[in-house]
Amino acid sequence: MWIPSVMSCCSDGPNSLLIKGNERRGESQNPVALKQKEVKFAKSLALPLMAAIVALSPIGNSTPVSLGQTLDIQKGASLFSRTCIGCHDAGGNIIQPGATLFTKDLQRNGADTEEEIYRITYFGKGRMPGFGENCTPRGQCTFGARLQDEEIKLLAQFVKSQADQGWPDIEISQE
Repeated sequence: MWIPSVMSCCSDGPNSLLIKGNERRGESQNPVALKQKEVKFAKSLALPLMAAIVALSPIGNSTPVSLGQTLDIQKGASLFSRTCIGCHDAGGNIIQPGATLFTKDLQRNGADTEEEIYRITYFGKGRMPGFGENCTPRGQCTFGARLQDEEIKLLAQFVKSQADQGWPDIEISQE
């Protein structure tokens, strides 16, 4: 089997290419034919090398985040800062310690989905008041400003995202 060497350390000069087996027999081969074999060999490696690079690349392993998703996260963070942080600073709960916004407590309390977080934020639950525009009964709802449906949806997405990440520190830009 003849294997072309593409390493510069294995050549006789700048334009020569040694083929294993030829150097022992003293045979020489057409340089054009050698170059064609070299190119064919390099082309045969191109696809597997590219596949390996993509598979091992950190780019292929991360979830892409669009500008729209980033803006929604910032809007959710801003709403959380204005509306929720008084009781739920950094995902905790100063009123009811067993009802934090960390994944473990959300799961235990049956509120570990965006839909359930939305429902609780809209209508309230236990000591937490509801913030929805049409929240009832009146005693369960906030006496402060109400939130629109889209704002509660952004809050639910933000809380779920933060809970999934263990409530990392984030910068909150005020709108």
